[in-house]
Amino acid sequence: MKIEEAIKQKKFSSEVQRAQINILYTASFLNSVHSQLFKEYDLSAQQYNVLRIINGQDPKPASVQLINERMIDASSNVSRIVDKLVAKKWVTRTTCRRDRRQVDIKITPKAKELIAEVHEQFQERFKVLDEIPTNELELLNDTLDKMRGLILKSKS
Repeated sequence: MKIEEAIKQKKFSSEVQRAQINILYTASFLNSVHSQLFKEYDLSAQQYNVLRIINGQDPKPASVQLINERMIDASSNVSRIVDKLVAKKWVTRTTCRRDRRQVDIKITPKAKELIAEVHEQFQERFKVLDEIPTNELELLNDTLDKMRGLILKSKS
């Protein structure tokens, strides 16, 4: 579906404006689909992101700083999210032996199963994206990377 149809707007002031609105609309749409799935597992998008980061570190522990650096949503309160994950028994938190100021966060087997199940559901729900040729997905990814890079560069 074209963005013009989705938001019932016939004209944009430029292709740049059309692209910006298209990206915002698509991001919101994807967030909505993800949120529906996460609700089924009593998860938030930020909690899932933290679990994925910690799982990617396994078997090494993760620190709050490492998680914070890798978060998709940089404004997230990682300590609060980790507290909730500990309460759900999805991660453990212990004091680091080498540096008592640091906390080691590790994923539990229960959370590993959860991540695998959620990932499987994502694969199923987004299977239709397999219809987009790989070269088009590569172009989309390259364009989004370039856009972020240009925006970051213009800020400095």
